[in-house]
Amino acid sequence: MSFLILGFFTGLSLILAIGAQNIFVIEQGLKKKHIFLVCIICSFSDLVLIFLGIFLFHYLNQYFTESLTLILNIFLIIFLIYFVLKKIIELKKINNISVKLKNVEEKYRSIILKTLGFTYLNPHVYSDTVFFLGNFSKDFIFINKIYFGIGASISSFIFFFTLGYLSKLFSKHLANRKAWISINIFIILFMVSIIFFVLKSIF
Repeated sequence: MSFLILGFFTGLSLILAIGAQNIFVIEQGLKKKHIFLVCIICSFSDLVLIFLGIFLFHYLNQYFTESLTLILNIFLIIFLIYFVLKKIIELKKINNISVKLKNVEEKYRSIILKTLGFTYLNPHVYSDTVFFLGNFSKDFIFINKIYFGIGASISSFIFFFTLGYLSKLFSKHLANRKAWISINIFIILFMVSIIFFVLKSIF
């Protein structure tokens, strides 16, 4: 259960950020158009990529030597430091979210293609799900990897559906600069704790 919770908060910390995909979900929520379709595509895509990363690193882990594991952990720490520094920079650049609503009825095909584009054409989705979550969980025993992946996937489903269906109700809060600063501070602190966790596993 602890690994499910760890996966949940780790996955949540990765997607709690102002990005093109999240803005698109907010926009559809405010429009009240195709919300379920957009949210299920984003959530299910995360699930697939999360377990792709977990199983990929699980399979490759049998070929890892002690030296290679150390190298991967070093890369993981570098990625985490980069992630944290990027969040610190974002704290200085966060502006109010601006979503332009259009009264144009879009077809399902168009919405599906847009959602897939915002998801799979974003390089960060691969670094966050496949590389980070897969690499981070590589030393867990198999059952804990599954719990970790389920927890991370649950966080994606909850996040996207909450963002989509409650975006109108919480639009003022979502557009509030102080709210996003608080979110980013939480992410920074959580990721710093992950850095220490990885360092502890090395030494």
